Amino acid sequence: MTTPPDPTPPFERFDCPSLRNWEQPDEATAERMTSDFALPMGWGRLIFAHTFATSESLARCILDEEAGQRDIALYLRDPHVVLALAPHELFLDPSHTYRLWLKNHTPAAAPPAGFTLRQASPDDVDAINAIYRQRQMMPIDPQRASELDLGETIFWLVAEETETGRIVGAVTGVDHLHAFNDPEHGSSLWCLAVDPQAALPGVGRALVEGIINTFCERGRQYVDLSVMHDNHEAIGLYEKLGFQRVPVFCIKRKNAINEPLFVGEPPEARLNPYARIIINEARRRGILTQVLDEEAGYFRLHMGGRTVTCRESLTDLTSAIAMSRCDDKRTTLRLLRRAGLNVPAQQKAGTIDENRAFLDTHKRLVVKPVRGEQGRGISVDLRDIDSVQAAIEQAKTVSDDILLERFCEGVDLRIIVID
Repeated sequence: MTTPPDPTPPFERFDCPSLRNWEQPDEATAERMTSDFALPMGWGRLIFAHTFATSESLARCILDEEAGQRDIALYLRDPHVVLALAPHELFLDPSHTYRLWLKNHTPAAAPPAGFTLRQASPDDVDAINAIYRQRQMMPIDPQRASELDLGETIFWLVAEETETGRIVGAVTGVDHLHAFNDPEHGSSLWCLAVDPQAALPGVGRALVEGIINTFCERGRQYVDLSVMHDNHEAIGLYEKLGFQRVPVFCIKRKNAINEPLFVGEPPEARLNPYARIIINEARRRGILTQVLDEEAGYFRLHMGGRTVTCRESLTDLTSAIAMSRCDDKRTTLRLLRRAGLNVPAQQKAGTIDENRAFLDTHKRLVVKPVRGEQGRGISVDLRDIDSVQAAIEQAKTVSDDILLERFCEGVDLRIIVID
């Protein structure tokens, strides 16, 4: 006869069940904490969601992420509500949160031979960042490092080889009591990384134990950490050290750094560059894409019960007027000129004498069909009348009407205007 599984979730069997920062605090507890607290970390901010009074103020804070930074909001009581406030811009981070209760923890012994642990300073940022980059982790901004609250609130710990003095690992600890007057006396561990070229064993474990020992000495109640759900090696280490999963979730803002975490696999279809631009941006925004006809370039966008069918850069929202304006390059040029843009001189190809006169005026020409796309039938930087006439004959394979334009040197840009 088999024993039925324990129906109680692991996070219900803690020694200190009253300490649950993912639950709504009472007024007295909330008043003791610094409100709306976000801690700069050099690579972004740690946003302590349980210090915010409303989901709206929390969402605004997350959306206020600076360019080039990666903020993390954790301890959300209502992640579903916060996500619903900005579904196109926020996503639920696919990480697990683990907690080690320090009440009965026995401090670890000294680290293995071959390296020592020491507290780091802003002078070590370059060495730490070198390891982070090798691990595809977000580096610390050197200019922000000197502005961080190091020592009491943020604790950098590095592993240094005894013989060479080379830094081979790094980890960050955050003291929640010093950070925002945490009534639970908690702490957390972040950014554990070991140099993949390090030959010494036990560096990662020693760094984690170094953070644990520090917060044990400070009398903290627990150490939390966030780890990617599929990082089985790190999860195995944390569980071996006694960490247990807790129902704590993180939310991040969608950006280029985080894109692999919220964008699924692209459709396996060969589409032209315009279609790929739209599909990639749609996937980044959480919009489902479906290829309908690969050969003809048709695909469909799905979002919230609404669908839009597209062909390359066109959609079923594109009007016939817009199509006609883009289809004829003469009309397009006149519209751009009236909008105040600088456009090249242009005329319709005519007799050889008319073409020669235009070439004599502008010296270098472009020949292009009036209709067509993706550069088909276009010849550039033509400097003699024979080349111009040959290019005109080639362009006639694409369109009956041919244009001559003044050639302008510069960067070739392809622009799609949406909305």
